[in-house]
Amino acid sequence: MKSPLNATRLRRAARNLFGWHTLRPNQLAAMRAVMKRRDALVVLPTGAGKSAIYQIPASLIPGPTVVISPLLALQQDQIAALNERQRPELRAVRISSNETAAQQAAAVAELRDGRAEFLFITPEQLSNPDRMAEIRDLRPALVAIDEAHCISAWGHDFRPDYLALGHLIDGLGRPPVVALTATASPPVRDDIVARLRLTDPEIVVSGLDRPNIFVEVAHCPTEDYRWRRLVALLREDERPGIIYVPTRRSAEELAARLTAAGFPAQYYHGGMAAGAREELHEAFLADRVPIMVATSAFGMGIDKPNIAWVVHMALPDSPDSYFQEIGRAGRNDEPARVLLLWRAEDVGLQRFFTGGLPDEAELRELAALLRRAPTTRTALRERTGLGARKLGNLLALLEQVGAAAPRADQRIGAPRYAPKPAEAARAALAEAERQQAVQRSRTDMMRAFAETRSCRSQTLLAYFGEQMTAVCAHCDNCHAGTSVADGGAHGPFPVHSQVRHAEWGTGLVLSYEADRMTVLFDDVGYKTLSVPVVSEQGLLVAD
Repeated sequence: MKSPLNATRLRRAARNLFGWHTLRPNQLAAMRAVMKRRDALVVLPTGAGKSAIYQIPASLIPGPTVVISPLLALQQDQIAALNERQRPELRAVRISSNETAAQQAAAVAELRDGRAEFLFITPEQLSNPDRMAEIRDLRPALVAIDEAHCISAWGHDFRPDYLALGHLIDGLGRPPVVALTATASPPVRDDIVARLRLTDPEIVVSGLDRPNIFVEVAHCPTEDYRWRRLVALLREDERPGIIYVPTRRSAEELAARLTAAGFPAQYYHGGMAAGAREELHEAFLADRVPIMVATSAFGMGIDKPNIAWVVHMALPDSPDSYFQEIGRAGRNDEPARVLLLWRAEDVGLQRFFTGGLPDEAELRELAALLRRAPTTRTALRERTGLGARKLGNLLALLEQVGAAAPRADQRIGAPRYAPKPAEAARAALAEAERQQAVQRSRTDMMRAFAETRSCRSQTLLAYFGEQMTAVCAHCDNCHAGTSVADGGAHGPFPVHSQVRHAEWGTGLVLSYEADRMTVLFDDVGYKTLSVPVVSEQGLLVAD
């Protein structure tokens, strides 16, 4: 039952604290869940006011709010936006590697004394047992997790440090959790709920269509054609923008070529020193860099309203990362443009990036170490010689097959009835193969998006489980008149219904387009099937 009292309080707080006279229905639904101390997962597009979903209820709920965010630059922007309002119920502090011990102690004191409401922190800080105990003693009323897709191995910005968050939240006393992201397909949403151990969460997925962004895709028969299409866009639009490329080398080479051609550009990739990346990030935000050529490393924390265009110089690895990256355009609600320039060879490049499978011997050795005694990640890195990211991936696989589980004091061990190391390694390898099959299917879906002659927004949003009943009218296919006006064909099973295939197992019907249907299967990922064949041969049954 809806609470009009909560809705009234929320609207009043939005008006008094932030000057907002209206709240969107999806914002209000998520806020109500938070006010009822209920977990929530919120998927809203960039610029749709996700932060308000925890900030406004937090101002009304007694006790501090812990905000877990992966980037210090992103945290700093959010802290500055809250503190510039000079309201005690919005006061924000931070504990990070950037603060001295004295500054960290002062932040805790402000929270303890009720002089601050929000604590911004990274998962790495929470992993410290002493820090965890200190924050638990503050009795936080709410935990907000920004960029929540980072917790999912299916997410485009997966971070192993996020994997322990479910356990860390338990360590805080399991206050209500609100997880927020701009992009989460059905498997990512399921993963977030499972890994954070959310209890009957309110799930809000809405408004992913961005009407002010014109979506365009061009198949490029040659590299020269791809270059000429890029230059044509730059000559038409001198406003700032981002060009995404697949490799570090291509970022450097394209930035140099553009600059030589009279289009001043800088490059950004994960191989650069952290200080150089931070300087470029700030320069772009301050309009000192008009064109940024970047790999996907240039991602979260780009809160720049006047990005007018985003170009992809190759096929992205999935609709997940593509949607996140194009969402950086047009945040000021002004007309913006996104252009995907792709070639068939791009698919092979993404296959290469998918990488190989983990080493079964390494999985077996790691499972054996966990079986002997619980230990820390640091100790495991020293014993195995594995890097932090690889170790995180292997532990995630072992956890999924019941061979690893978090323990007290930030340790990891084997559950009581864990499979033996050899069996655990085989099961983890099989899970890795399943994940790889799903990832490859996501690349296939990206190519299908590039090749479709139907409404691109309908095709893209169907991937995320959201249906559009009318064509978008802001993509190249709608402009050319090839989009299907009624939102596509219908088939033998309702959209979002569960079905079963004899070989591929359980799946979820996502969409219909002409005589084809797209189904997301748990074990093999996304498949596009012929509706007549499905009907005639009975390939699917309702599950």
